[in-house]
Amino acid sequence: MGLMNKIRNEFVDIIEWIDDSRSTLAWRFPRYQNEIKNGAQLIVREGQKAIFVYRGAMADTFDPGNYELKSENLPILGTLQGWKYGFDSPFRSEVYFINTRPVTSLRWGTPTPVTVRDPDFKMVQVRANGLCVVKIANPEIFMKEVIGTDSAVDVEEIAELLRRVISLAFSDMVLATKDADGKQLGVIDLQGRQVELSDKLREFVQERVDDEYGLEIPEITMNISLPDEITAAMTRGVARGVEEGGFLDNVGSMDRYQQAKAAEAMVAAAGNPGGGAASAGLGLGLGVAMGGQMANMMGGAFAPAPAPAAAAPAPAAPAGAAPPPLPGQVLYHVDAGGQPGGPYSLQQMQAGIAGGQIVGATLVWCQGMAAWSDAQSVPALQVFFSAPPPLPPSASTPPPMPPAPSAGD
Repeated sequence: MGLMNKIRNEFVDIIEWIDDSRSTLAWRFPRYQNEIKNGAQLIVREGQKAIFVYRGAMADTFDPGNYELKSENLPILGTLQGWKYGFDSPFRSEVYFINTRPVTSLRWGTPTPVTVRDPDFKMVQVRANGLCVVKIANPEIFMKEVIGTDSAVDVEEIAELLRRVISLAFSDMVLATKDADGKQLGVIDLQGRQVELSDKLREFVQERVDDEYGLEIPEITMNISLPDEITAAMTRGVARGVEEGGFLDNVGSMDRYQQAKAAEAMVAAAGNPGGGAASAGLGLGLGVAMGGQMANMMGGAFAPAPAPAAAAPAPAAPAGAAPPPLPGQVLYHVDAGGQPGGPYSLQQMQAGIAGGQIVGATLVWCQGMAAWSDAQSVPALQVFFSAPPPLPPSASTPPPMPPAPSAGD
């Protein structure tokens, strides 16, 4: 056994770290009792740094390269261990390898919505998420603040920390970002300037992780999400903001939005054959005022009629009102500003044509038609567009009078 131990003591150790996971940030080289032989080979690859630690104190640091461990290239460790004239026997030290390559797979997101004061929408809660690129810029700080006594540190161990830092930085960045007039950016501007603001967010995050954790943030991508009700309002073009849970239209009037919602309800009621007498009266046979109000709000093919000064609820259906269309009747749909209106019965279509709400170029469709067509090209509706024949011309001279009777008659 003594001979074998002597032979083992003469072997030269090779200290290296081969890692292909790209998610490990730090790794401690495993050694029995932390003994390293004199003349051992240290191999540090590109994207790595090696740090010697003796009794909790950091000693010498090595950049990428191949080193033979002697007292000449371990000056700090030699001082810590009291090497006055070099060393000839194994020494104890921990060796940590630090991954200095960027890690690009860190996803982040705001755990709770961030409240933004918006000039149009008032108070809005927005969310943000994206990807974060992180790398170790200062191994010494990272060793002290993050690694501690761990044998390995994975990116997931700092992911939660970074997500909290980014979320707080996003909130601070939103409050600190102003427009050209010195006013806080609205949510529409935030969403429209995401690329520009992503770099600003990176600066906010970098200030919080460089000296504190020894990290660098080369890049952050950001996607800002607005509440569903605001997105839907912008898509419809009805509203530009919300106030106390309700929408404000593009001129800031709640009445306008309520009128638009009333129009949607009217269209839905008119398209419900089972809605009773009230729904039957919500077709093209509506009064001039209500029809003009719906046409103005929907901006469709119906000719606009004078609208009342304020939207009023639809009156109750009078006794004897027309019932809904009977089953089996042909029902027509009408292009109402890019949205299908109806269905309407043939009598309602006739009333709409007679009142000028439907013109020959208005697109209509009914069951059995292959596509939308001009109303004047539909055989069942053509008769309603036909002009009455002209009156016969008046006689230029009165008809001859019968002869007067003679005296002998």
